[in-house]
Amino acid sequence: MKFVWSVVSISALLLLSFISQSTADAAAKVDESVATNFELMTSDGQSFTLHDYAGKPVILHFWATWCPYCKKLQPGLEKLRLNYQHTDLQMIGISFSEDAGANPGQSLLDRGIKMTTLVLGDEVANLYGITGTPTTVFIDRSGHIAWMSNTSDPDDPNLDKAIQFLLK
Repeated sequence: MKFVWSVVSISALLLLSFISQSTADAAAKVDESVATNFELMTSDGQSFTLHDYAGKPVILHFWATWCPYCKKLQPGLEKLRLNYQHTDLQMIGISFSEDAGANPGQSLLDRGIKMTTLVLGDEVANLYGITGTPTTVFIDRSGHIAWMSNTSDPDDPNLDKAIQFLLK
C-alpha cells in the first residue's frame, strides 16, 4: 500500500512540475508581432501616439479604476518606473472599460502613481487582444511585443526582468 501511495505521489509531483513549467514557458514566450500604432488622449487632454515613441522601450499597462487587482499592481509599477526613470523606458497606463464618470488620471494621482494615463482605451485594448485587467504589454525598441503579463503581484520579479530585457 505504501508503494502505491509513493508511486501516486511521485506521479502527481511530476505532473504538477510539468504543468508549472509549461505554464511558465508559455508566459515567457515572445510574441513576435509588431505593436499596433494607436492614438489616444491623455487624462489631461493631450494627444498620444505610440509611433511618437519609436525606438524606445514602452510598457502599456491596461487597467480600469474599478479593478482591485490593478490597484494592487500599480504601486509596484510606479516603483519600477522610478527605478528606471534615468532610462528611455516609457510606462503608459491605458484605462478602458470604465464606469461612467470615472477619472483615471486623478485616480492614479490620488494614489501617488505618476505614469502617463491614456483614457477611453477600449478600441486599443481590442487591437491588442486585451480582455481582462490588469494586462501589461512590454514593447521592445524595435516595436515588437516582447512579453505580456496578467500579474497583479506588485513584487513579481518577472516585471523587472522584462524591463531589463527591453533595455538591452
